[in-house]
Amino acid sequence: MPKKTLAIFPTALRQLADLGERLRLARRRRSINTGLFAERMGVSRETLRRLEKGDATIAMGTYVRALRVLGLDGDIDAVGRDDVLGQKLQDLRLK
Repeated sequence: MPKKTLAIFPTALRQLADLGERLRLARRRRSINTGLFAERMGVSRETLRRLEKGDATIAMGTYVRALRVLGLDGDIDAVGRDDVLGQKLQDLRLK
């Protein structure tokens, strides 16, 4: 049976493209060329190119490695830290 792939919402695609662009800019600010960056991440230059374009098929771990090489891996800790919606839903159930 063929593998079923789920559609990705256009807003999520835009977010990935924006993330890829921010990573590309961070790399360039540090004057790291694509060959060296890919080597430090342990990926091919083609994978790096796809990552910087925001390709949705790139593994999350690859994005985390890019953040680590750039010294931005602490930023991943902020994702989902303050779950305001979840807290409001929990409060409604407790009433």
